[in-house]
Amino acid sequence: MPFKKAVFIVVLVLSSQLFAQNKSVVFQSDFGLKDGAVSAMKGVAMGVSADLKLYDLTHEIPAYNIWEAAYRLEQTVLYWPAGTVFVSVVDPGVGTNRKSVVVKTKTGHYIVTPDNGTLTLIASSLGIAERREINEAVNRRNGSQKSYTFHGRDVYAFTAARLASGTISFDQVGNLLSNEVVSIPYQKAVKEGNLIKGNISILDIQYGNVWTNIPAEMVQQINLKYAQNLSIRIYHKRTKVWEGIAPYCETFGAVAKGKPLVYLNSLMQLSIALNMGSFADVFHVASGSDWSISVNAVEKK
Repeated sequence: MPFKKAVFIVVLVLSSQLFAQNKSVVFQSDFGLKDGAVSAMKGVAMGVSADLKLYDLTHEIPAYNIWEAAYRLEQTVLYWPAGTVFVSVVDPGVGTNRKSVVVKTKTGHYIVTPDNGTLTLIASSLGIAERREINEAVNRRNGSQKSYTFHGRDVYAFTAARLASGTISFDQVGNLLSNEVVSIPYQKAVKEGNLIKGNISILDIQYGNVWTNIPAEMVQQINLKYAQNLSIRIYHKRTKVWEGIAPYCETFGAVAKGKPLVYLNSLMQLSIALNMGSFADVFHVASGSDWSISVNAVEKK
């Protein structure tokens, strides 16, 4: 093997081993901030290493909403440096036989979570490089063996802190599993002729805008122009909730106050809004894996 190639491989291996040692842990949960649950998780992490840097993604995931946890991870993870360790605890099955895992994405990020659907979107967009089941015999807070309802504190925060601080390597998390994670079914963005179908992934909750998973690239494939109208159908569990027509616009101010429009959101995905109003509230639209949308351009006469 040529010397330069051998050096490159050694550097690559060493850098991959160091990925989890940037000492950053980002927490997400459905706990809210009314009690001490989040603080307890952070206390456990700091007990592992006072050198850790601890951050919050959000703790306002609606209770038990695994889909929204999956979405918030996909929305956020890629903006953080490789090696960052994420803890996501939305765990209605805590204490049951769902697996507690750490995954390493193909981008070099780590996610510590119950494998209950939380990894659905990350697996699709970033890809899973490895998945390991947490060995709780060694990766569990001392004295917590009889606690069955707070794995976020006793297992996930503890394991994440050990991994991020370099106390353990990824190999020491536990046994290697297949890369196939538990996945929540949803409508992926697809183009069928001039019709585009997608999922209503989330609401821009402050304003009531409806965000889909339809990317800008797919919109471009139907040669949609600004001010051109789109025919829109919104479904919940395949039952049509709303149907209407709205123009494709660059800005909210392109339509009158209270009128609907279609635009690209900050993630460059197709979205629907009412100018200075809540589309979701007015038309009783929500989001999640069982909400879907179809759009097609209305031909100009």
